[in-house]
Amino acid sequence: MNNLVMAYLGDAVYELYIREYLINKGISKVKLLQEESIKYVSAVSQRRILENLIDNNILSNEEIEIVNRGRNASSHASKSTDIITYKKATGLECLIGNLYKDNKERCMQILAYIVGNNIWEYVERMYSMNAILKK
Repeated sequence: MNNLVMAYLGDAVYELYIREYLINKGISKVKLLQEESIKYVSAVSQRRILENLIDNNILSNEEIEIVNRGRNASSHASKSTDIITYKKATGLECLIGNLYKDNKERCMQILAYIVGNNIWEYVERMYSMNAILKK
């Protein structure tokens, strides 16, 4: 499937996961939810997160290839950030989209790592996310 389509899907999955994570942390004011979500969903944050995943050997070689395909996909230029940051963020979203489509468990592992959850929080969140998606 088209890498930009996978990035589009990954963007939605990632945003939903982060929103649910922040709400489950007990944040109840929309302004604060927005401020906290930027720490995860802005292109600059996504670039930092992707670099952390790679530097800490969290991603497999196959997953890095998916990131690279997403990063190298033709797309429009971002108005809010430099092109390298934008492309790396797109690469992360492409990975999330591909994993969500083909390997939801691995997708949830990576998302849990991103927010710093331990394995038990990850398992709880995975069941919660699956329940939401089945509705």
